[in-house]
Amino acid sequence: MTKGQMESEISKQITQWEKDYLGRGPTSVKTDILRDMIIVVLQGILTPADHKIAETKEGLLSIKKYRADLVESGREQLFGTVKEITGEDVLAFHTDISTKTGERIMVFKLKTNFEQTFK
Repeated sequence: MTKGQMESEISKQITQWEKDYLGRGPTSVKTDILRDMIIVVLQGILTPADHKIAETKEGLLSIKKYRADLVESGREQLFGTVKEITGEDVLAFHTDISTKTGERIMVFKLKTNFEQTFK
């Protein structure tokens, strides 16, 4: 599998996970393999109601915490997806959501410089 094909497959599988686990998927997903990281940017994940609630600071913090908790509760499935596609174990996982743009970023930190696999 080429780097581009692998990035595409990760995007596809994470989109499916979002649909199956969280109930709705993003409008677009872009995955990049960079050194020992897999960086996934998901756009269009907030509902119109989420955007409305996020208009206040309390609402914004509530949305960020709730969405982070949801993703954390499914992290083992996400790790399994990354391992299945890449064959690599995930050492660390970082995620955040922008309530302004409706975009989530996920960063999977791997044990090795996985990008070198493709050179």
